[in-house]
Amino acid sequence: MAVINGGSSSSRVFNKMPQTQTGMERRIAEILIQELKLENVTPDTFDSTTDLVKELGIDSMDLTTVVLVLQGEYKVKFDEDSYPSLTTVRAIAEQIRQLQGASS
Repeated sequence: MAVINGGSSSSRVFNKMPQTQTGMERRIAEILIQELKLENVTPDTFDSTTDLVKELGIDSMDLTTVVLVLQGEYKVKFDEDSYPSLTTVRAIAEQIRQLQGASS
């Protein structure tokens, strides 16, 4: 699991001024923090543009865990081919919006 500690270089990701989040982005950040047991970060300090793989080191197992929770939360089905594009909270939110629009 990805753990962000106060002394790690990755913790800097959360010290910069976060971009304005949508309600969906905030909820996705909450899910990431909870499911991946991220430390020293809150949904309010989580930058929606942080690269989850490059900056946080989230691996495919972590992403699969998060995707399963998101599918239940938002009643959508992610295609496994889309996983590589789910690199930021903002990208995940955009994918969910597209999937929700496709099912309407």
